[in-house]
Amino acid sequence: MSRQKTLETKPYYDVLDGLRGTAAIVILVYHYLEMIYLDYSDNFLGHGFLAVDFFFCLSGFVIGFAYDNRVKTIGLKNFFINRLIRLHPLVVLGSIIGFAGFVLNPFVAGTEAGWGNLLLALVGSMLLIPAPFLPFRGGGLFPYNTPSWSLFFEYIANIVYALILCHIKKSVLLVLGCICAGWLMYTSYKSGWLINGWDIKTIADGFPRVGYSFIAGLLIFRFRWVLNNKWGFMVPFILLMGVFLYPHIDNDWLTEAIMVIVIFPLIISIGAGANVTGGMKKLCIFIGKLSYPLYMTHITTVWIFGDYYRETKPQGMELIVLIACLCLFNLAFAYFIMRVYDEPVRAWLTRKRNRGPRH
Repeated sequence: MSRQKTLETKPYYDVLDGLRGTAAIVILVYHYLEMIYLDYSDNFLGHGFLAVDFFFCLSGFVIGFAYDNRVKTIGLKNFFINRLIRLHPLVVLGSIIGFAGFVLNPFVAGTEAGWGNLLLALVGSMLLIPAPFLPFRGGGLFPYNTPSWSLFFEYIANIVYALILCHIKKSVLLVLGCICAGWLMYTSYKSGWLINGWDIKTIADGFPRVGYSFIAGLLIFRFRWVLNNKWGFMVPFILLMGVFLYPHIDNDWLTEAIMVIVIFPLIISIGAGANVTGGMKKLCIFIGKLSYPLYMTHITTVWIFGDYYRETKPQGMELIVLIACLCLFNLAFAYFIMRVYDEPVRAWLTRKRNRGPRH
């Protein structure tokens, strides 16, 4: 291993962008497969759901890099406004798309829930207030856009960061990280795995998932645990895919805990210390930018597909072609949303904010 690089001299982490995009694409495919294989051991992306923990860890690193030296300067208000501009436009749009998909889904009677409940859940979804009372969504915290559960915990992590984590010493943060690692391992042991946190029954399990992983990413930045290397994108990519492709077995809580506690931080350390150029650099940047729009817009077609699959049971090549077409559609739709909605809206909000009173 080479010497750790000085983070302040590196303006952008292209490999980490590529890994973020990879994880988002894995989540896309995983969710379709999840509708087919009720037994997770049959899903070739047996641990695709751990992509969320990778996102949390990556977020801790990126937030530390972007704000550790700025929070006191810009203030709490500006920090929270920055994060809302970055994240919330797609929270709102994802909720609207999910609402339309829920009401217009031809395979379930969504309107039987009553328009009062439907509209209340829409408001809750747009404000990231859990609304786990609609049918056909398994008690999901955000029934219109179920991946929003991770944004709910991301927001909590950002609040805790701004109020507490950015002010404490590295040694205290390390102790806190060790405590959260133990909490995560206990949660994994108690539940038998780490898929929980997205629904009302297991909401408590989301706290150790975001707590450990966010702090782990922050620790990588604070302690400069970045491994300079010449491996480029492929080595961290292979490690990341190795986690997602690792077969699922019942009660494999220890394996999953090790993946999250050890392997994901290692991947981020390697990815932050790697460089890419040319076409690979452009690809990493592109899929990194696409990752959040893809994550926040894909689940509506997944739910409709799941209802269609249970009713018609397509098999063989028909099923493969259907999933491939749906994945391509979601990628194209995410790109469309990124270009015509997410980027313009965030740019408009930023300009509007900058024209306001100085703080």
